[in-house]
Amino acid sequence: MLSIDGEIAQVDFWGVTKPIRLDIVDSPVAPGDYILNHVGFAIRRIPSEDIAETLALYDELIRGEDLMGADVRGELEAAGGPRER
Repeated sequence: MLSIDGEIAQVDFWGVTKPIRLDIVDSPVAPGDYILNHVGFAIRRIPSEDIAETLALYDELIRGEDLMGADVRGELEAAGGPRER
């Protein structure tokens, strides 16, 4: 998470900056935190001990050939394209 303004956070998702709503997130969040996003809403703060595993799973998903990976890649490309991590 890059910044917070009220109930909106700016997040970096593989090089794409996007706004995410904080209305329903499960615990307080701050810039620098990692969150699980679903359709534009932060739903969970990712504990620090789970960040590396979560990023690896997303990386695998984005580079995968299944429909979910294609959907995520399409969203990233529409917003300016993913950058390598």
